[in-house]
Amino acid sequence: MQMIPAAVAIDNRVTAIHEFATPEIPSDAGLLKIEMTGVCGSDWPYYLKYPKAKGALILGHESVGHVEKLGRDAAKKFGVKEGDRVALEEYLPCGHCRYCRRQEFRLCDETDTLNKEGTIRYGSTPIGVAPALWGGFARAQYLHPNSVFHRVPQNMPAALAAMALPLGNGVEWAYLQGRVRIGETVVIQGPGQQGLACVVAAKEAGAGAVIVTGLGTPGDARRLALAKVLGATHTINVSGHDALETVADITGGEMADLVLDCAAGGTDTIISAIGLARKAGRVILGGWKFKDVPNFPSDTLVKRFLTVKGMRGHSYEAVEIGLGIIASGRYRLHEMATHVFSLAEVDLALRTVGGEGEPEAIHCAVDPWK
Repeated sequence: MQMIPAAVAIDNRVTAIHEFATPEIPSDAGLLKIEMTGVCGSDWPYYLKYPKAKGALILGHESVGHVEKLGRDAAKKFGVKEGDRVALEEYLPCGHCRYCRRQEFRLCDETDTLNKEGTIRYGSTPIGVAPALWGGFARAQYLHPNSVFHRVPQNMPAALAAMALPLGNGVEWAYLQGRVRIGETVVIQGPGQQGLACVVAAKEAGAGAVIVTGLGTPGDARRLALAKVLGATHTINVSGHDALETVADITGGEMADLVLDCAAGGTDTIISAIGLARKAGRVILGGWKFKDVPNFPSDTLVKRFLTVKGMRGHSYEAVEIGLGIIASGRYRLHEMATHVFSLAEVDLALRTVGGEGEPEAIHCAVDPWK
């Protein structure tokens, strides 16, 4: 029986290469031969916590590859055939609840690992749950009966196809949920892969001014420059300039119609996001802080008539739109694809996304055949 190598997070911050037997494929499941898997920003905090909290697991949930094996019933349900090139969503939804009926798979209780224990999804399910191959940092991935697919054009470079989910997040946050309209002013806090995806989505939706804020670090300086390449009209180094004053100058005091907080870490950006929004403006909070906001100015929300929404992940529609944007070639997205690592380098890939590895990274990916 053919063995499948995978990079397994065996402990917090510890990865080892293990080999797994090719699983038996029941009639309602399949097997994906992985071409490339993106490294999500969420993989880093998972790496810091999940192996010890949940057990050893294969991380990675931005998988692109070819359907290698497919059971008879799965072929009917999935609508794909062996050999098809697809992008795989991380969600494994039930398919029949109120959220699944709206293609909001991330909110389905059967796959919402953030809100319900014992659920499963790709990239965060331990290898102790059969058949173990739940993550994309491997040469093959099990196709659960509830898998969700997106078709990928054969001529799309794998490094770009692996951006389908993060770009889908940008579409979801800026367009579908942020409701950016033609000519509106958008402020995006944080020029990482999610912030840059929001730049693309905002420009595609017809935003007028797109303003991106970042720090004065060399990494952020490069990302802010790339934001301009992708369509941002203004960038602000908040280490040397006051964001509120600068946005007020740019907008003639009107401030932003939509503010997207994509910055990870401190809670200061939540307070600044509220200040950057115009009266009756919209604020999307997408950056994880892992801490409470001290002295939260709730009265400001009332006084300024603001709409504030927490956001994570994407809908099915958003990824489909994202793949269309990639296929269009209108944006220099290849400049976001900065690093590709081998299976033996998965620890380095994760530390790079976490800011401890290779410099100047934006979107990283793992090529299991490298």
